[in-house]
This record gives sequence, structure tokens and C-alpha cells, in this order.
Amino acid sequence: MTRSSRPPADGTDFDGTRLTVARRLRRKTKAMLAREVGVTPTAIAQFEKDISKPTQSVLALLCLRLGLPREFFSAGRALTLLPASGAHFRSLRSTSATAREQALAYGELCLELTDLIAAYVDLPTVRLPDLDLPEELSDENIAEAAQVTRDTWGINEGPVPSVVQAMEANGVIALRLPAGTDTAVDAFSTHTGRRPLVFLSPLKADKARSRFDAAHELGHLVLHPDTEPGSKLVENQAHRFASEFLMPREEIIGDLPKRIDWPALHDLKRHWGVSLRALVFRAHTLGRMSDASYKRANQQLSIWGNPEPGPLGPAESPKILGMARQVITDSGYDFDGILAAGRIAPEVAAAVIQAASDDRPKLHFE
Repeated sequence: MTRSSRPPADGTDFDGTRLTVARRLRRKTKAMLAREVGVTPTAIAQFEKDISKPTQSVLALLCLRLGLPREFFSAGRALTLLPASGAHFRSLRSTSATAREQALAYGELCLELTDLIAAYVDLPTVRLPDLDLPEELSDENIAEAAQVTRDTWGINEGPVPSVVQAMEANGVIALRLPAGTDTAVDAFSTHTGRRPLVFLSPLKADKARSRFDAAHELGHLVLHPDTEPGSKLVENQAHRFASEFLMPREEIIGDLPKRIDWPALHDLKRHWGVSLRALVFRAHTLGRMSDASYKRANQQLSIWGNPEPGPLGPAESPKILGMARQVITDSGYDFDGILAAGRIAPEVAAAVIQAASDDRPKLHFE
């Protein structure tokens, strides 16, 4: 039998979309992967589009080079590809296309696992406020959106107890990005799949910074469901949303110092669960701190660097998927069997659940 006439792997039991996801997850171009398995880039493209199927020997090499089992590539539950045009990356300009594609591929696997878990456990209903926002958002529009979100979620006056748990309780899946993700990705969010996803940096162990990151990504979900991501304007709007969501104007304005007063700012940091930098930003945007004082304060904060003085403890931790797995197991179901039936690789599921639970993720992408 000639090489060209070898039969495809297991007949037609191959899903090209899964090859696309696996390739992006491992940060490989079609040309790179083609060289590693001894085919042409055109062949890889045809595999991914399900125009043709890899031979059994080529599939074995694909599994080896991508570090995923044969079952991962089997036709099973449909994977939803997340478009880059619908994902808000905190550092879009400094994030390479390859790094963004890797993060999105991880998001696609998270959605797949979430859908499978939702077949056994009633996950919280998505409750994001449905706002009729103008195309050009004013500061008043943004402040109102933040307050409506707090009201919709039943958050009382004062600090938000946990931003991550508030999101999870209202249907938003929060996870950490895997260790080894390009540090330029930082954090991102998307609602182009069946559930909104928020991904947080695994490197920010500081509670204050991670809370603001989570609120910033929530701002994108609420304010920018159809907005092209990446502009400084869009990022600044999400920043202002986070400030209002975490520190409502009417509740904090009277306590913000007009001059640089670090002891007072430290007291506010402990009370509101936000960073000194966020408080300085809030004081300036609300007109309490002059341009000159704002500049001097930021110069001092830059000298201190991160983590800044007065740490609040470890970052808030996602929990929902880890809790859901425990519920499934406690109900007598074979979780590994469920994964196998859903064609989800156990190591992929373990990494996703670990990223959405109290334990720090340990998965490293090459």
C-alpha cells in the first residue's frame, strides 16, 4: 500500500475543528505542525476543514506533537470556536496573535467542559443586565451601568465581598489562565460563546489587583457586547466601570483625600479591597485630586512597584467548576466516564477545573 493510499484513521472518526483548537493551544502554525508530522501545510488546512482525514500514522504523529490523546480528536461534542474579534484582551496591542489564539483555544475547551458539566448540574443562570446603551458612552452611562449591575446582582452598599464569586453566582465562568500563558495576555473576557467567560492572570496573587482585573473584564461584558476590542477608549471605559462597580461615587467621594495622604489611602484600600493605584485613579477622575498630585502619587507608586505596600492577601479564587465536579461525584456518577463519553481528554479537564477552583493551576503549555 502506498503512502497516499493508507486508510484514514478510524474511518471518519476525526474532527478537524479539534485539530484547529489543539494546534492553537500549543501555539503552532499550520506550517510548523506540517513540518513536524511530515505533511504539507495544505494538508493540515484540509484536515482542519474536514476536507480530508489524516492517515493513522499521521494522526499518531499529530497526537505525539500536540501532546493530546487520540480520543481528543474524535468526532463528538461540537466545539465552538471563539473569534478574536469578540475577545477583550487587557493588553491587545502587546499580545501576539499566537498568544491570543492560544488563550482563545483554552477558552474553547473551557466552554466544552462547562457544557458537559451543565448536563449534570444546574449551573447558575447568566444574569448580565440588558442595557440600552448609546454608541458613544458618557461617564454617566458607565456609572449607571455599574450601579445597575450591582442592583441586578443584589450587591448592597459598601465593598463588593468577592467580585469573582459574584460573577460565578450570576452565570459568568471565571478561570485563571494556565501557568505558562504568555504574560502579555494578562486577562481577557468574551461572550461570543454560550456563556460569558472571564480569564484572570495566574501571576497576580494580590487580591486588590485581581479584583480590579475581574471588575474590568465584567465591564467589557456589560458595556461592550458588540464593540470592537482593543482601543484605548474601550479599555478606559472598562476601567471606569470597574472603579464605579468597586467604589460607587456617592459612597466614596467624601472619603477620598484631596491631597496625597497615604495613611488615609491605606485605610480606604483595606475597606474597599482595591489597590492604592485604583484609589488614586478614582480620586483624580472624581475631581478630588489635582493633576499635579495625581502625577506625584503615580510617581511614588511606580517607585514602590508591585506588589505595592499593604497587601490584602491572596487573589480571589474561582470555585464553580470544581464545586460542580464534586457534586457530580457525590451524586454517584463516574466523572472520568462522563469525560470519556464526551470525548474530553482527562488532562484537559483537570487543567480547566483546576483553573476554576481553589487550587492553583499547574498546567504548562510548551
